[in-house]
Amino acid sequence: MNNWLKANGIHLAIIGFFIITCFVYFSPVLQGKSPAQSDVIQAKATATEIMAYKAKDGKAPLWTNQMFGGMPTYQIWAQHPYNGATYIISLVKTIFPDPVDVVLLYLLGAYLLFCVLKINPWLAAAGAIAFAFTSYNFIIIAAGHSNKALAIAFCAPIIAGLILTLRGKYWIGASLTALFLALEIRSNHIQMTYYLMIALLIFIGIEVYHAVKEKKLAEFGKAMSFIAVAVTLAFMVNAGKLWTTYEYGKESNRGPSNLTTDAVEEKNGLSKEYAYGWSQGVGESFTFLIPNLYGGSSDTRLDEKSNVFKTVQGLGVAPDQALGLAQQMPVYWGEKAITSGPYYFGAIICFLFIFGLFIVRSRLKWWILSVTILFMLLSFGKHFTLVSDLFFEYFPLYNKFRAVESILAIVGLMVPILAIIAVKEAMSGSLDQKMLIKKLTWSAGITGGFAVLVALIPTSLFSFTNSSNQQLLDGLTEVFQNNRGIAQTVIDSLIKDRAALARADALRSLLFIAIGYALIWAYLAKKMNMRFAVILLGMAIMIDMWQVDRRYLNNGNFATKSDLSNFQTRDVDAFISADKDPNFRVLDLSVSTFQDASSSRLYKTIGGYHAAKLKRYQELIDKQLTQSINQDVLDMLNTKYIINRDRQNGTYRMTSNTTAAGNAWIVPSIQFVKNADEEMKAINSFDPKKEAIVDEMYKGLIDSKRTIAADPNAFIKLESYHPDRMEYAYSAPTDIIAVFSEIYYDKGWNMYVDGVKKPYFRADYVLRAAQLEAGNHKVVFKFEPVSYYLGEKISLAGSVLLLAGLGFAFYRENRKKKTA
Repeated sequence: MNNWLKANGIHLAIIGFFIITCFVYFSPVLQGKSPAQSDVIQAKATATEIMAYKAKDGKAPLWTNQMFGGMPTYQIWAQHPYNGATYIISLVKTIFPDPVDVVLLYLLGAYLLFCVLKINPWLAAAGAIAFAFTSYNFIIIAAGHSNKALAIAFCAPIIAGLILTLRGKYWIGASLTALFLALEIRSNHIQMTYYLMIALLIFIGIEVYHAVKEKKLAEFGKAMSFIAVAVTLAFMVNAGKLWTTYEYGKESNRGPSNLTTDAVEEKNGLSKEYAYGWSQGVGESFTFLIPNLYGGSSDTRLDEKSNVFKTVQGLGVAPDQALGLAQQMPVYWGEKAITSGPYYFGAIICFLFIFGLFIVRSRLKWWILSVTILFMLLSFGKHFTLVSDLFFEYFPLYNKFRAVESILAIVGLMVPILAIIAVKEAMSGSLDQKMLIKKLTWSAGITGGFAVLVALIPTSLFSFTNSSNQQLLDGLTEVFQNNRGIAQTVIDSLIKDRAALARADALRSLLFIAIGYALIWAYLAKKMNMRFAVILLGMAIMIDMWQVDRRYLNNGNFATKSDLSNFQTRDVDAFISADKDPNFRVLDLSVSTFQDASSSRLYKTIGGYHAAKLKRYQELIDKQLTQSINQDVLDMLNTKYIINRDRQNGTYRMTSNTTAAGNAWIVPSIQFVKNADEEMKAINSFDPKKEAIVDEMYKGLIDSKRTIAADPNAFIKLESYHPDRMEYAYSAPTDIIAVFSEIYYDKGWNMYVDGVKKPYFRADYVLRAAQLEAGNHKVVFKFEPVSYYLGEKISLAGSVLLLAGLGFAFYRENRKKKTA
């Protein structure tokens, strides 16, 4: 034990330092506070029904009716009890509070990678800090993109496992690859996993080239066979998650369109306009080096020291009004509709990255450079469509993801890797000292020189305006009573303020470049020993990154848990909540109905917030509930209450929808249509209680020879409600067609009549319907997705095999050390 502690003491010390660092940065967690993350608050609202039934039943339902009429819980919150990765993530989250857990995973994963690259532990720690504290990694925490943050955290250790395997450490490398890939997939952010896979494909391609060149195909083939087994295991562990996601993806708004009449609608995947909605500006990439070059975040505000304030006040405007106008001015001047902050990789790291391009001899350099260039081009999206469109049109699955700028999260890992390898090689003693100092000076000159130019002549390099400048000028012209000259003067002042922010950060970056240069030079010139130089370099990197991160995630982002859960209940909420009907829906027009989940914490709504709705429901929203609201569609969705807000006085008003069709009803007739286009057209105007609109594809499920009538004595009613089990009772003297105000999803919903499984079909574009025989019977709808239940059995097998593989790999490695 003592020998083990002695051998690993430095690693334990660094891990301890990481833990302390996380708690210092997030000190409010020591007071019991949690981050007030907008997306997490939204997510909790969407999961209200799921968590309520989980507490009641001991397990979570796989379907929820809380938003968008109803949808699977796979992409909201679903238990995967046989997935071993679930328990590892839960253990970390149990030990460490949010967001300490995520940042610690950033640090530990990157530290493992740098150690695998045979980096000195203290330098490896500096590299881990550089990656972990990349601004985007903190910005997404502030926004509440928890799954994305976890997925990013597991990228570095996956690369570490892959490198170990290719180095000939087959068992330990493949086992770690399987483990971290399983955790990556379980994080449930397919987009980040997808981007990582593209990077790894490039890595493997380069390795294939070198294996052929060096005539080592046998060793490479063996390594790849172990990696193939590792990937298979990781997929097996997540079979329940992946299978359900794949199945649901085809039916979601990532899947093919059902309509052919809408020219804008994509046949498969997302529209380019939607996918490219958040594209990185080409010039904005300089924020890697100078964070406030483009004004920071959309929330950046000017104050009394700003040029805008002084200009407006100089026009005779009262100070409070001048300040109010200044604070309304958009400081961020990029082309994104809104941004939480820039991608900042650190001035020192950018300087060392350039240094690495000059001196690093490892073939990793060419992988890092290839990925960095490609991913930057892809991040430009609509601003540089030549590469983006090629991937969007031809690369499998690429068109399923939006916000293409987020691919830069992988670049945020690539850049520190090369920067730290550069320091390692510079300090290895194997390179000529004069050459190193020369290349170091060139690197400082390139990065520092750019910072100097921005500091001295910012407006000569950048316009500090965007495509919205004319709109802003028109708005200010109206404010200043059609005086365009004054409006232009205010715009000119705003440009000066934007340039001043860029200038200040350019000088700041120049200072850190100078510090980084001085430390590396001092070591090369033998003025400082390696350990001291590395520790000081790590501290400088941390200070640099820490200061910028605090702009976007600081103590002000935290609140007590009681404050976070304390939603104000309105009078209309209390009234609606008193309704004991178990499954009616609400249309809340007082919020952004289809982009806000706040109402879902209280009611089952026809709106909500989720990036992956059912495609048919999205089409229903677009055609029937957006530009104008179709009352017939509200009725068929059993929309019992409508909430509005008076714009004048801010009061809320609730209206009862007396024509809501109910949970289920009997229709006297069916109108058959040829396709989805006709089905959508038919529900433009119809009486859902009198007819059902049904696609001809379901004719085989309806026996036209049996008498169907709407006898006045017939009835059907909901007797028992559970999110994934609905029980109805009906009585009818003749056969009937019943329509259920439940969303149609045939990848799991089964219908049973008196315990016997029976067919059902889709009606009214999104609902379920069935032909039921005469008599008194019970109808039960159960959500029983094979993809989940069989997938979980595969997950169990995969988890057992992974655990066995890890155990054997570590046993084998330990035995090797003892016999060495």
